[in-house]
This record gives sequence, C-alpha cells and structure tokens, in this order.
Amino acid sequence: MAKNATKPRTKNYGKIIKAAQEEFASKGLNGARMQAIADRAGLPKANVHYYFKDKVTLYTAALNSVMETWNVFFGSSAEAQEPKKTLDQFIRNKVRLAFEDPLASKLFATEIIQGAPHLSEHLEKVMRPWVKEKAQIIQSWIDSGKMPQTDPVLLIFMIWATTQHYADFQAQVLRIMGREDYDEEMVRQVSDFTSEIILAGCGLIQPNLNSRKIS
Repeated sequence: MAKNATKPRTKNYGKIIKAAQEEFASKGLNGARMQAIADRAGLPKANVHYYFKDKVTLYTAALNSVMETWNVFFGSSAEAQEPKKTLDQFIRNKVRLAFEDPLASKLFATEIIQGAPHLSEHLEKVMRPWVKEKAQIIQSWIDSGKMPQTDPVLLIFMIWATTQHYADFQAQVLRIMGREDYDEEMVRQVSDFTSEIILAGCGLIQPNLNSRKIS
C-alpha cells in the first residue's frame, strides 16, 4: 500500500508504478533499486519516496496494479449482458494486455511461482472475492439457460492461463513461430482463435464468427 493512502494518484504515481513493474520484472525484488526506478520514471528519487516508503511497499503496489488492470475488463454490468459477448471481450482485452505489457504479466508470474509472499493478503481479500463474484455471474448465465453447465472458477483460470501465456512465454512463442516481435495482426489472430476455442468449449458461438472467417 502507498505510504499515505490520502495522496492522490497523479500522473507521477502512474509513471512510478510502470517504472517499478519494468525494474522488478527485469531485476527481481532483490536486484531492483529505488534509484533505478526513479531513473526509469524520469523523476527524482524523492518523488518515489513521497508515495512509497520503501522498495517492498512499491513492489506490492506494482503487483496490485497488474491485477487491478486485468480485472477491470469483467465489470459488474456483465450479469446483464450475453455471456458470449462478455467472455469474448474479456478474452480479447486480456490477450491485448499480454502483447502490449508482457513485463507486468511476467512480474506477476514470478511472484506467484515464488509462493506469492507479497500477494497473500491481496489474493485472499481482493482476488478471491473477485473470482467468487464473477463465478456467480457465470453461474447465473448457466441457471438462466444462456450457456451450458460448466465450472465457472475453472473457466476463469483457463482464460487467465491461456491469455497470459503469450506474455510469460514470449521468447518461446516468438522463437518457435520465427518472429522478431508481436504485431497487430498476431494480436487479432490470437484473440480470434483463443476466444473461438474457449467459447466453443462452453457451448457458445463467438460473436461475428462467420464475418471474421469470411474477411
């Protein structure tokens, strides 16, 4: 948590969080330095300490920010929407984040592999209720006959795992596919494929599937 929760999340706050994610993803918690984070953000070190009293506090905030960004794409209004539309958009947004901000996903994956020592409280108090709430929405779709029976929690895990693969294993994907980097066409291709396969597994047809195949 920030040093003072009453301090507003200004543009500088965002710069610090982004710089911290990059530094921690490349150097790890032990190797990262507050001065290096300040340099990446283009700010004096004092500005970083204005928001975060120490490196661990900033590290935790950087991790929390990753999950907040991921979760915003499955909003509370989803219950009133069609499952195929909501799930399709959730998958596409997660794929785009994996391509556009892979370091954030790698930072999160590294923390989880290490046993989530700095995320235990967030996982218990924030992520568990979030998953429970979204699982209830999916279950409401099932109960109302909008989609066949499935396990809502395992479905969420599958979406997370499939989309984050392109960030966490970026080097492997690019090397096997003989590519230098990801591009917009690959984002579209992966989004279409991932959404179609996952939705089909749920007994749903991807929105506008026919028009996408024709084009």
